[in-house]
Amino acid sequence: MTSIEKLKFLKEDQVRTLAKEFGTPVFVYSEKEIEQKCDEALAFPNAFGLQVRYAMKANPNSNILQIMKKKGILIDASSEHEVVRALHFGFKPESIMLTSQEFPKAFEELIGKGVKFNACSLRQLEAFGKTFPGKSVSIRFNPGLGSGHTKKTDVGGVTSSFGIWHEKLPEVKAIVEKYKIVVEKVHTHIGSGSDPEVWKAVAKYTLEYAEAFPTVTVVSLGGGYKVGRMEDEKSTDLQKIGAPVKPQFEEFASKHGRKLILEIEPGTYLVALCGALLTTVDDLIDTGAKGFRFLKLDAGMDSNTRPSLYGARHPLVTVKKEGGVPKSNTEYVVVGHCCESGDVFTQKEGGEPITRLMGEAEVGDYVVMEAVGAYCAGMSTKNYNSFPETAEVLLRKNGEGKLIRKKEPVLEIFRNEILVVE
Repeated sequence: MTSIEKLKFLKEDQVRTLAKEFGTPVFVYSEKEIEQKCDEALAFPNAFGLQVRYAMKANPNSNILQIMKKKGILIDASSEHEVVRALHFGFKPESIMLTSQEFPKAFEELIGKGVKFNACSLRQLEAFGKTFPGKSVSIRFNPGLGSGHTKKTDVGGVTSSFGIWHEKLPEVKAIVEKYKIVVEKVHTHIGSGSDPEVWKAVAKYTLEYAEAFPTVTVVSLGGGYKVGRMEDEKSTDLQKIGAPVKPQFEEFASKHGRKLILEIEPGTYLVALCGALLTTVDDLIDTGAKGFRFLKLDAGMDSNTRPSLYGARHPLVTVKKEGGVPKSNTEYVVVGHCCESGDVFTQKEGGEPITRLMGEAEVGDYVVMEAVGAYCAGMSTKNYNSFPETAEVLLRKNGEGKLIRKKEPVLEIFRNEILVVE
């Protein structure tokens, strides 16, 4: 029998209190859980020093950014707009690395302020050289290997447009020499898989790129550490995956006399399990004896697109509105409120609906969707069906059971986020 998922960091009475205070749907993030994940990342095995960058595309909520800054974690920005956001919330320019598919329009201004640049194509590297000859840069390579639980989360190999293809190393060297660029870091990122052997192999190749540039002091192996959202899934053990890489850095130092700093860029790992989406059951329908029983929520793909994009699974936990426990367990196809056939939270990749065993629910009960801290609010579809943007709440341990609502100044380019002190 399929296991019934359980709440990860909230208690049932907290679910009811938060839902009544803020309404649903509402994202809730745990400061305590995020800080713990940060500490785990900062303990990643390394030989000669470690830099941890937060891939802020996972969740750019300002409260989460403040936790990262407090922990001394740097920023990996995927667009110039993320750079502007990070600067606005207090990150120093030199703590931000811009790694973007699209060449930034404000390139000269941002890099001129001190923001680090990670060249992801020959065109980007050439443009950097022309504008900033003799300056320091990072270069992203595609090592020819990838790892992901689906092709959509695999960002290495011949099917990926991310980074400079490894066979073009001579062309990279020519541009570097032409503009006397100082290559201070080489970077690879293979995807969201967690195969230790693939990761170890990529580390080997990345160190070979470092060998090609004597000025390199930092080697970034990216992020993409698999997080087990469901009970039958396992999360990457950072100590286990990092252990075999540490000797490679030591061997490199012994051979080349350079003690390289290791850099990692987790996004999902730092926040995925630290967020929950509180929703209300809006309706229950069925399609007859040979069909399905559907549970409709007041949230949809406008809040969490991952199931529709990847067939991703998230724990779904029934919480009775008036207390107590569900009378029985029921198989549901859980769907969202968007007028869209793909707005299904329990589906396979490709769209086929599947059922999920859950506590029996009635209209008005709450369903908590767990493990939504990463790539949910940040990837929301915003205006689809003109549903308003889902509110976000941060739970802080700073008192006893008292909820305080505080709204940040509304900025046109940033979400209006809510801070809650618990």
